[in-house]
Amino acid sequence: MCDVQKEVKLTRSEAREQAFMLLFSRSFLEEPWEETVEAAQQLFEGGVCDYAMVVVPSVEDAQDEIDADISRFLKKGWSLKRISRTSLAILRLAVYEIKHLDSVPDSVAVNEAVELAKKYTIDESGFVNGILGSFIRSREGEAQ
Repeated sequence: MCDVQKEVKLTRSEAREQAFMLLFSRSFLEEPWEETVEAAQQLFEGGVCDYAMVVVPSVEDAQDEIDADISRFLKKGWSLKRISRTSLAILRLAVYEIKHLDSVPDSVAVNEAVELAKKYTIDESGFVNGILGSFIRSREGEAQ
């Protein structure tokens, strides 16, 4: 559970969705993280949860590495600029969780990403699933 101000409790899925929303909104902004948090405190009942407070800046700090990982699995001729901001925010969050959060099983990160894509994109869930599936298979191959 993710505790936030005013004793509001979020499930991990709800906290992940909040992190996704913040990552997506930050793709349009060039303001410091603290200003985003201040503005978002009023958008989310109970404010920004601890999970998002930790994960969003961490994703941004590792963004070059994460983007390189995503780019490896794009079709020939594609670049990150061709991916919708929504799907890119979802992919960045999921790749971060897979690489850096041992508490999140890979299958959960993929499933949650696909669910976010179903909810917030128009028919891009298969694309998100394909990129993440390829990413996980490549990691499994490297581990052997």
